[in-house]
Amino acid sequence: MLHIQRNSDTAIIVIHEIYGMNQHILGFCESISSQDFDVICPDLLERETPFDYSQEEAAYRHFMENVGFTGALHKIKDILLDIKEEYQKIFILGFSAGATVAWLCSEEECVDGIVGYYGSRIRNYAELAPQCPALLFFPLEEPSFNVNELIPALERKNVEVHKFSGKHGFSDPYNSNYHVESAQKAVSKMMKFFMMN
Repeated sequence: MLHIQRNSDTAIIVIHEIYGMNQHILGFCESISSQDFDVICPDLLERETPFDYSQEEAAYRHFMENVGFTGALHKIKDILLDIKEEYQKIFILGFSAGATVAWLCSEEECVDGIVGYYGSRIRNYAELAPQCPALLFFPLEEPSFNVNELIPALERKNVEVHKFSGKHGFSDPYNSNYHVESAQKAVSKMMKFFMMN
């Protein structure tokens, strides 16, 4: 588990993608912590090395068989129990599979807000009603579902959804789908969200 402490009264729990704690996730954690937030990023895969992007099928299979959305949710709930007395505010930020886990955590009382980057499996839990503000980012194109059909299904109290140019992985500088402008816009909206909630 990565734990960056800045003596902040706000913690951000970062939930990685199926690949594990790779350069993108570690860099993002460093970047957020530089804004004076404490950052906690559990290693859900518990592997010595993350999967490479070329190993997408193996990474997905490993995640679903060894962690799963329910298993990841329990791990995050355990962290929430451990830290909820220490912080005035707790946010959860997730990428892809991690965004779906963040979405599932939005029902927890001690969570002050969640941010989800391209959580394509959120569509399986679209009926969920977040108890805290939720900020969701999707790309214009997703290979596995229609973004334009999902967004209206998510529109409700506490939920703010934005669509950005690019594809799944647009915020990841190590991904071939990296889209600089969309990545910057998303980070800007995310930081504003953390400050306002």
